[in-house]
Amino acid sequence: MKKSPVTHVYCMPGLAANPSIFERIELPKDRFEIHWLDWLLPKPKESLKDYALRMCDRIPHEKPVLIGVSFGGVIVQEMSLLMDVKRVIIISSVKCEKELPRRMRFARSTGIFRIFPTSLARHVDAFEHIALGDFARKRIELYKKYLSITDTRYLDWAIEKMVCWDQPEPIPGVVHIHGDKDEIFPYRYIKGCITVPGGTHIMIINRFRWFNENLEEIILTGKLKKEKN
Repeated sequence: MKKSPVTHVYCMPGLAANPSIFERIELPKDRFEIHWLDWLLPKPKESLKDYALRMCDRIPHEKPVLIGVSFGGVIVQEMSLLMDVKRVIIISSVKCEKELPRRMRFARSTGIFRIFPTSLARHVDAFEHIALGDFARKRIELYKKYLSITDTRYLDWAIEKMVCWDQPEPIPGVVHIHGDKDEIFPYRYIKGCITVPGGTHIMIINRFRWFNENLEEIILTGKLKKEKN
């Protein structure tokens, strides 16, 4: 019997995050091979399209599956416009500017995002000493482990591109997985997604079992098994 070809799955982390957010994600190794993508430092005034093109250059396999979390979801959607892909899956992200929360649309219209003090990202250790309560300390521990990109050139660029993403309508065929407790991109603004009950913006980390149970089916069919007709 002829061996089925391996599907290559490329995973893009969220804004300022390192790809270890995918460290507990598993797929059958006889059918899938997972590759982690790191953030590149953007060039001065680089467009989102040009950045996505540079990311495409890092993928040698034909018709890959692209998975992106949060701002990484925006990047893989832009990449899908530049290369032939098997499937695009976004997690805890948005499919178009209409799904951005009001505060982000306000920041976009006023330009207030430009005064965000991104240099504070370098001082997360200091926040640990003033955090109140176990929940705050645990969240900061997650930040220290997974949010490792602190270069202000990247942060300033990424925040602007996220807030000002010029995508009026969803790109056809994008599969969207979203938690109904997402605090960054509230669920009430999201249309046409696979819902993870109780899922937050960091569910790729703390709900990894759900993904390990369902991701293979979503890659193959674009749906949860129970949603199939």
